[in-house]
Amino acid sequence: MAAKPFDMIVIGAGPGGYVAAIRGAQLGLNVAIVEREHLGGICLNWGCIPTKALLRSAEVFHLMHRAKEFGLKADGIGYDLDAVVARSRGVAKQLSGGIGHLMKKNKITVFMGAATIPAKGKVAVKTEKGTEELTAKAIVVATGARARELPGLEADGDLVWTYKHALQPPHMPKKLLVIGSGAIGIEFASFFNTLGADTTVVEVMDRVLPVEDAEISAFARKAFVKQGMKIMEKSTVKKLDRAKGKVTAHIEAGGKTETMEFDTVISAVGIVGNVENLGLEALGVKIDRTHVVTDEYCRTGVEGVFAIGDIAGAPWLAHKASHEGVMVAELIAGGHPHPIKPNSIAGCTYCHPQVASVGLTEAKAKEAGHEVRVGRFPFIGNGKAIALGEQEGLVKTIFDAKTGELLGAHMIGAEVTELIQGYVVGRTLETTEGELMETVFPHPTLSEMMHEAVLDAYGRAIHI
Repeated sequence: MAAKPFDMIVIGAGPGGYVAAIRGAQLGLNVAIVEREHLGGICLNWGCIPTKALLRSAEVFHLMHRAKEFGLKADGIGYDLDAVVARSRGVAKQLSGGIGHLMKKNKITVFMGAATIPAKGKVAVKTEKGTEELTAKAIVVATGARARELPGLEADGDLVWTYKHALQPPHMPKKLLVIGSGAIGIEFASFFNTLGADTTVVEVMDRVLPVEDAEISAFARKAFVKQGMKIMEKSTVKKLDRAKGKVTAHIEAGGKTETMEFDTVISAVGIVGNVENLGLEALGVKIDRTHVVTDEYCRTGVEGVFAIGDIAGAPWLAHKASHEGVMVAELIAGGHPHPIKPNSIAGCTYCHPQVASVGLTEAKAKEAGHEVRVGRFPFIGNGKAIALGEQEGLVKTIFDAKTGELLGAHMIGAEVTELIQGYVVGRTLETTEGELMETVFPHPTLSEMMHEAVLDAYGRAIHI
């Protein structure tokens, strides 16, 4: 059977792959996309989207308990975990179906199956019906990543869960241990804690949300503890003893090991790239610690082979993958796109309170040799935040004292995942403090705090 020719073949239909395919099609390329599980990948089906749906339920539940503060009455407040999960799965399904529609609309050929790259310019897809042979000058690897499993802490779906199990929980945890306090760990801790689980978070680094600015981490820790979470920093789960309906965790901190009992454990200790069984090494593609080594344009060093998204390394974010997909499609179509600047990509964590950041932390800015000016503005000084009943939070900005460049912005509080984009646009436009100060922010909005945090860096804040 003759091989099917394409201009571009994308392996993986997550937020990197499907966006690359759409952009390629828009540019007139004949595109094929190969997916072994679900269109939309982890993000739409088992990650970003369904977790946000769960967290929204938890947020509404939390607000129902606060009804009295707002002059409202709510009696007999409760939840149905199965219904909460069903809503989340429905949201994921709706969006996954939407991707199928976008593939048709853009005339992209979809192959459901597992891909290998037997030689340069060739892709073999093992489908239910047999093996399809495809050819293309350009191959984009967008196979994503999966949960890292540590020896002795492997998931079993009953007592020990990965994010996938936590999205369709077989039971409501009563006493929950979350291993790892990055975005995934802390979001699940926040969700189950809000629904009433007695939650303990263990973090090997010296603080929760370790990639965030130290001040934001400290603020978050305080908020989590106030909500009843137990936070153990500089701690390691050495092993888990499993018995019927319970897990005994051996947790080491400061040279001492203590045992604690839980009925559920969620392991969120990072991710590993899906680099196996593709034939990448045989092609000469370099792999470093489960991630494909690429240049700033996502080229692998093997002509015609690109790698985008989680498989190409940090930051492991859907929006970074999508932008890389667009950039690579434009390169393949003969364009001259700008490379992605990792320092201008925002990170968002949807715990309660939300956390969002872009650029350098204060410590990293100083390490890089910058003389810095730092501005802060608390939510309590903002009219809209008080009206919303959300007065716990902080906006922090970091500027280069000599040039006025916005080096970083870090926020914690209500809706900061939406607010951060203002600073992202500012960084992309290479804005200075003067331009930000001269920008008129609407009143009353939470965004005014972004203005005040800039003013504060220069001793000009009005409302504190």
